[in-house]
Amino acid sequence: MAGEGMAGVRKRALIVRVAGWSAGNPWKAIIGWILFVVLCVMAGSFAGGKDATSADFRVGEAGRMEQIADDGGLAPAAIEKVLITARSGSLDRAAADRAAADVSARMRVLPEVSSVAEPVVSPNGQAVMVKVTMKGDQRYASQFVEPLQAQTAEVQKANPDLVVEETGKGSTGKGLSDQRSADLALSEGITLPITLLILFIVFGSLLAAGVPVLLAITSIAGASGLYGLASYLFPDAGVGSQVIVMMGMAVGVDYALFYLKREREEREASGGRISTTAAIELAAATSGRAIVMSGLAVILSTACLFLADDVIFSSLAAGTIIVIAVAVVSSLTVLPALLAKLGNRVDKQVRFLRRRSDAGAQGRLWEKLLRPAMRKPGLTLLVSLLFMLLLSLPALGLKLGVPGNDTYSRSVPALQVADRVSEAFPTERANNAIAVRSASASSADIRTALESLADKASADPLFAGNDNPEIKLSADGHTGTLDLGTPNKVSSPEAAQALDRLRADLVPQAFAGLPGAEYAVSGDVAQNRDYVTHQNGKLPLVLGFVLLVTFLMTAIALRSLVIAFIGTLLTVLSAAGAFGALVLVFQGTWAEGLLGFSSVGFIGSRVPLFLVVILFGLSIDYQIFVVSRIREAVQQGASTREAVTRGIVTSASVVTSAAVVMVSVFVAFMFLHLLEMKQTGFALAVGVLLDAVIVRILILPAILALLGRSSWWPSRPWPSVTSGPRPSGATDQTVVNQPIR
Repeated sequence: MAGEGMAGVRKRALIVRVAGWSAGNPWKAIIGWILFVVLCVMAGSFAGGKDATSADFRVGEAGRMEQIADDGGLAPAAIEKVLITARSGSLDRAAADRAAADVSARMRVLPEVSSVAEPVVSPNGQAVMVKVTMKGDQRYASQFVEPLQAQTAEVQKANPDLVVEETGKGSTGKGLSDQRSADLALSEGITLPITLLILFIVFGSLLAAGVPVLLAITSIAGASGLYGLASYLFPDAGVGSQVIVMMGMAVGVDYALFYLKREREEREASGGRISTTAAIELAAATSGRAIVMSGLAVILSTACLFLADDVIFSSLAAGTIIVIAVAVVSSLTVLPALLAKLGNRVDKQVRFLRRRSDAGAQGRLWEKLLRPAMRKPGLTLLVSLLFMLLLSLPALGLKLGVPGNDTYSRSVPALQVADRVSEAFPTERANNAIAVRSASASSADIRTALESLADKASADPLFAGNDNPEIKLSADGHTGTLDLGTPNKVSSPEAAQALDRLRADLVPQAFAGLPGAEYAVSGDVAQNRDYVTHQNGKLPLVLGFVLLVTFLMTAIALRSLVIAFIGTLLTVLSAAGAFGALVLVFQGTWAEGLLGFSSVGFIGSRVPLFLVVILFGLSIDYQIFVVSRIREAVQQGASTREAVTRGIVTSASVVTSAAVVMVSVFVAFMFLHLLEMKQTGFALAVGVLLDAVIVRILILPAILALLGRSSWWPSRPWPSVTSGPRPSGATDQTVVNQPIR
């Protein structure tokens, strides 16, 4: 029987046995999958998930400052700022004072509020501000800020001649969260119809197009539930849901596409001589195995993000790993059941698309595209490498930064208010927070040292306007904090100079007289700088492990050290090209109108590390699918050049279709407001296109053509040894699932 032949010499592989069982028991497999997804969703809903706290984000000296303050009961709190200005003309101070008093009275009775500061008047007298300190971890402020916003709205209603508006950690966080949710819904609304359309064109069948999308959606649902459970080990930094949707749609559709396309090829090539179950088992032995290997490769490369020792990357890694694992399982279990249940109906094409799906015409097209690499491999390789290297050059000018209030989309109302607060109160633009702790010093000594630091800072133009800096002392008197603002934006050179002045001169001098003093500086600028430094320090470690994983997984999957080495280098080349394009587009201003963004002159510090890991994983994905088809042809006796042509021609349409699906998913994320997501979506789309077109159609075939049989060292895939029995009805495209001897 076909299924027995698939076993090779001894017994069928586990992947084939699972596929055979699912095809033979389709309703059990389908119901089992539905129950699995439902249980995952219910478990995630019941568990609720665990959000990352402020402590989880601490790195560098800024993190030490926050820890010192936290230990002394002086942890930085979320502050809401209520700004009162005139609707037109000059500010009526009496009316503004009454409104400020009303705000203070309303806020003080709220259970979410810890304290309310006395109203302050702007230097030009045209604005009044009331600072409201919220209770609890500032990380969760956005979840509890609505009552404060409601009271601000009530004061606004009572004072129509004034503008009473609110900004701060909580209201800004809530606005950004609402914006991300809307953006995510938009990206899903764009991705789903485009993906369906692409698959419809590829298969010419509504059923065949719907199956991969259905599996991707259920995989995302199941992974989202499991992610809620995983967040108790890896707290959610607010990015998990986005990466699950992005990677779930991209990879989930691709895996189902590879499997479905191969199953269809086997049935078409056999001329109906094999059953649906036999075709499914043949697809499982080839594409199924490739799915497992590529999925494992993506999982292992993504796991390298845990080495970054960062809560955001841990969230990204956990979400990606879970959704990839679930997508692999769905492709190997419920997909064979669906194909068996749908049978020949999945192949019923729409009439006007039948000619477009003609395999012979597609084969001739790909043969033409491969002709340069096969006829003149040396020249093709040289020109292609030169193009990739030129595209990579801008990456040498890569600048990293941390997006913040200065760089977020101004469509969020709270950020517009923040701009007006900064304009009216210049020292609110960039905050510097200093903490000091000394077990041997008295509270009076600590206060004196902090006051001395405040006086020296106030005399410095970099800290102009700090007339009444806030000093706090812990209950035991051994810890103190000081907040100093600067009249410059967080991203400005002057704000960076102010931080340098504090850390190198003012702070050490101020606390030199305190015995055993431990001190550190945090704040907006410090957090950004320390985070970039932390990531730069981890990048070589993560990159080294990703390269190692790429090499090992490719060598294991394709049984060739030469191809593993070449594949790793080509993956680096694809990633470098994507980085070059990213810098060229987003660090300049020429593409702002075209892509709908405002350049901040740098790339988000979290983008490169995530891109390296994901691009390497996806590159292995394509490499395994393409080269495994080439290897099949070699095993059937073809020369390396013939095998390259046959392998790429038979896989090119599905790999290109998969790449188009991935690109459409990633491009959809470019419509989001969050600049980091735009940058990530753009770079992933470019990286996938470069890998699928330039690398897989030009560079890799040219290299294999030049190396010939040396490409496969140390294995010998050509049929110089006896193979196991061929499956009944197997086509000449089918590889026997046998070990390399």
